[in-house]
Amino acid sequence: MNIHMLDKYAKSLIKQAAIQIRSSFSEELIIESKSEANDLVTNIDKETEKFFIRHIKSDFPDHRIFGEEGFGDKIDNLDGYVWMLDPIDGTTNFIHFKKNFAISLGIYKDGEGIFGYIYNVMDDDLISAAQGQGAYLNDVRIPMLEKASVEKSIIGVNASWVIPNKFVQHDQMIELMQTARGTRSFGSAAIEIAYVATGRLDAYMSMRLSPWDIAGGMVVAKEVGAIVTTLSNEPINLLKQNSFIVSKPNLHEQLLSKYIILK
Repeated sequence: MNIHMLDKYAKSLIKQAAIQIRSSFSEELIIESKSEANDLVTNIDKETEKFFIRHIKSDFPDHRIFGEEGFGDKIDNLDGYVWMLDPIDGTTNFIHFKKNFAISLGIYKDGEGIFGYIYNVMDDDLISAAQGQGAYLNDVRIPMLEKASVEKSIIGVNASWVIPNKFVQHDQMIELMQTARGTRSFGSAAIEIAYVATGRLDAYMSMRLSPWDIAGGMVVAKEVGAIVTTLSNEPINLLKQNSFIVSKPNLHEQLLSKYIILK
């Protein structure tokens, strides 16, 4: 397979899908809840995933698709080529704000990330990365990440972490928020990973993310020197949900050892 052509093909699909998403603003949204009231899906999420699947299956019939909305393949291994797709990462933002959502796509071969893409649809910003070839923002190479202290860091984290919860000791999270320069929450894992990769955030963490939320971003993060693990400091398993942290290299150990204490 011509790997460069695969990259061009994926970028073209993403841009085409984004045009359709933007044009959908004049249509009526059909909004449904999935596992819980705040876990939303729209007809546009579904149509976008079907758009990718239709083209990929036609042009690469031996490739498999692991998509959030369930129209792709049943994936219980990462053999061969697997496309991991979230057609609209940040659906709540899409519904309420019409911004701060992204197409997130990772292309893996035998479990190794070979391409990663995060496309901020409304900002028209495409972050892309190829294994061993660096990461790019709109075709301009993203520099390797520099060090940052906790005191000078902006951390991507949900505010619910500082109240009693079943995942982490919230007192340490309060200390982190008091120590760090600031915290932010953008409502899209893909965009927050993109912000870490481009230096806008210094770290981002989440209690529970699915493979399609992070697969593309993981390829990007690796190419700029970020560290990606679970909150237990274990490798990410792209066949199931994981806790997640991506950070500048020197922050990773500090955050996990001092501030993120799992229950």
